Amino acid sequence: MTRTTPHRLLISLVTLGDPNTLTGGYLYHRRLAELAPQHGARLEFASFPAWPFPFPVLYGPRLRRVLSAQQADVVVLDSIAAAFFGPWMAAVRAPVMAMAHQPPGGIDHGPVRQHAQAVLDRAAYRRVERVLVASDLLADQFGARGFAGHAAVVPPGRDVTPTADGRRRDLRGGARTALLCVGNWVVRKGILQALDAAARLPAGLARLHLVGDDRPEPGYAARVRRRLTRGDLADRVEYHGRLGREEVAAMYRDADVFVLPSVREPYGTVYGEAMAAGLPVVGWRAGNLPYLASHEREGLLVEPGDVAGLASALRRLAEDGELRRRLGAAARRRAATFPTWEQTAERFFAAAREAAATGAAGPSWRPRPHGPSG
Repeated sequence: MTRTTPHRLLISLVTLGDPNTLTGGYLYHRRLAELAPQHGARLEFASFPAWPFPFPVLYGPRLRRVLSAQQADVVVLDSIAAAFFGPWMAAVRAPVMAMAHQPPGGIDHGPVRQHAQAVLDRAAYRRVERVLVASDLLADQFGARGFAGHAAVVPPGRDVTPTADGRRRDLRGGARTALLCVGNWVVRKGILQALDAAARLPAGLARLHLVGDDRPEPGYAARVRRRLTRGDLADRVEYHGRLGREEVAAMYRDADVFVLPSVREPYGTVYGEAMAAGLPVVGWRAGNLPYLASHEREGLLVEPGDVAGLASALRRLAEDGELRRRLGAAARRRAATFPTWEQTAERFFAAAREAAATGAAGPSWRPRPHGPSG
C-alpha cells in the first residue's frame, strides 16, 4: 500500500521592511515561519524596502514577478503593505488573505497620510478572501469600518515563559522596587512619559529599567537621551538597549512591575509577556491594553496623558507589596488564558489551508472579548 504524502502548503507573505525587525508584527510573522513545518506548511517572505509613502506602489510589477516565481498556494498581505499592493492582488492567481496588525490607515501617521492610506487599505481588504486580525481591538475597529464578519481574530501567542530557575539578577539597585519598560523608542510607546513618571517618585523607591531599540525614530531617541541626563532621574533609570528573547525573559522574571504608557497599541505583546511572568501592568487606558487587563485586577490603568496619575499608580505598586502580589497573581492567571504560539499557528495555518482549498478562509475564531473593561 502506498502512503500518501500530505501536501505541503506554500504561503507567500507580502510585506515591507526587514522581517527581522524587532517589532510585534515582524516577530509574529517570524514565529509563524518557524512553526510552519509542524503544520505541513512553508512560509516565505516577499519583502520590499519600506520606501516613504506612496512610493512602495512602484514595486507592483516586481511583486508580480516574485509571486510568480514563488508559486504559492496562498498569498498573505501584511497590513503595512496593503495600501500599496492591494491593487495588484486582483492579478494574483492564488487565494489572498490579509494579516492586519494595525487598523486601516495605520497608527503612526499624520492626518493627511492616515486618511489617504485608510482609503487604500479598505479598498485592498475588500479584494481579499478574509482578513485575519491580531486583536479584539482590531476586530472592533474593522467591524466599525464595514468589515464585521469578515475579520477573524488570530492573536499573537505566549512567547516568553520565564521560569523561577537560573541566577536572579538584582534589578532594584538599592531601591525598593524594580520597574520594567520594554518598548522601542518611538513616540507612541510613551517612553518620555514613563521617565517623567519615574522622576516624580520619592527617592529610593524604584529603579526603572528600559529595554528596546533606540534607532527607529532618531529624533525621538534624542529627546529621550536628553531627558535621561536631567538631574531628577539620577540613579533612577538604566537603559539596556536591545536584548534577545532569553535576556528579556530574565528581565521579566526579576522585575516587580511592568510599565508601558503606549497610547496606540494594536495588541501589546509585551503586556502579555509581563503578565505571564506574574507582573502587574501599568499603562494608559488605551489601545488593546483594556482588552488584556482590567484596572485594579491585573494592573492599574490610567487615563492617557495623565503623567501624575501614572506616577501615582507606580507609587502605589512600589510601596504596597501585597497589592503587587495580588495583581501579579491575577495577571498570571489571565495570561494563562491567552493562546500559545502553537494555538496561534494552528489557527493561522488552518485558515490558510482552507483558503487554498476553497478560495475562502475558514470560520471566525474570535474568542469572547475580555474587555475593554474598567
